[in-house]
Amino acid sequence: MYSYTTLDHDPRIAVVGYGRWGRQCHTYLINLTEGLELRCVVSSDAEKRQQASRDRNCLAYSSFEEALSDPLVDAVVLATPSVTHVDLTVKALESGKHVLTDKVMCLNAAECRRMIAAAKANKKLLTVFQNRRFDGDFQTVKWLMSNGSLGQVKWLEQSWIGFGKWGNWRGHKALGGGRIYDLGAHLLDQALQLFPEPVESVYCRIHHDWEDADIESEALIVIAFQGGKTAVTDLSSMSFCEKPRFLVKGDAGTYIKYGLDPQEPAMINGNIDAAMESPSKYGTLKGRNRMERIPTLPGNWRKFYENFRDSLRGEAVPAVDLDSELRLMEVIDAIHESISTGQVVKFS
Repeated sequence: MYSYTTLDHDPRIAVVGYGRWGRQCHTYLINLTEGLELRCVVSSDAEKRQQASRDRNCLAYSSFEEALSDPLVDAVVLATPSVTHVDLTVKALESGKHVLTDKVMCLNAAECRRMIAAAKANKKLLTVFQNRRFDGDFQTVKWLMSNGSLGQVKWLEQSWIGFGKWGNWRGHKALGGGRIYDLGAHLLDQALQLFPEPVESVYCRIHHDWEDADIESEALIVIAFQGGKTAVTDLSSMSFCEKPRFLVKGDAGTYIKYGLDPQEPAMINGNIDAAMESPSKYGTLKGRNRMERIPTLPGNWRKFYENFRDSLRGEAVPAVDLDSELRLMEVIDAIHESISTGQVVKFS
């Protein structure tokens, strides 16, 4: 981890963007986190600024420059379209602000390297909102892999599927839209966390089934790792049927789990701490002579912002380090290369 300047006071945060995720997620979680202060929200929309001031009891600025010129802003959270992250991040870092970007961090590895270089040059913390590392199902898979319940795991399958075409910026590839850049980036990050071995190759097959939309309707991604491990990620907006969120196969057991972590709907309803998974959604662990339901470990997205606070104070190591983000962006680059060539992309 590179060195960066730390704070001797409670961090004061500017959230840039007050769309659904800035409103329902970032500003909400910041206000829940003791020791963090939501200093301001930035939006070019006057109605959203009024809403933010009213609902979050904070200042509201109409431009990014106003937030950067505010001496009381310590850190910037980017809840903006993915295509904007690289330029906004570099500008904020060069203005002396720490930065947290929403995922996906940026659109390619070259942008990622530029952001990392700016963070190091200006000695400011840069990290990424990989909150899905704090999902209960992911934590359960990590626990089963670490306690020997699955034995040696060499095959992992994940899925995020549904039906429907996206609108707004998420429906445009050039703006960072599409399933690969959306929750797909979280699933890929989880796979890379579970399999830390060097990536050997990447293959991706996509379909475009929606008229007047240039984002993928289907994406099947296969990542091969040195040592023989394989991660398969299935992303679809063309399915009315459900697939397992996780299917993890080891030589001592197989774990299968359906359904998404319940924290997002609970958060949207205004009480993330009420998130509880129904026992009917628990995963199943099956081995040679056993089959049992495995209660899902509780997820905790709040831990991300608690870690962000402590990292800004110099009291913790950031939960999401930049090496892991660069690794993810290199895989995403390989995914797009595979899409364009139709070939398996080999890593040196």
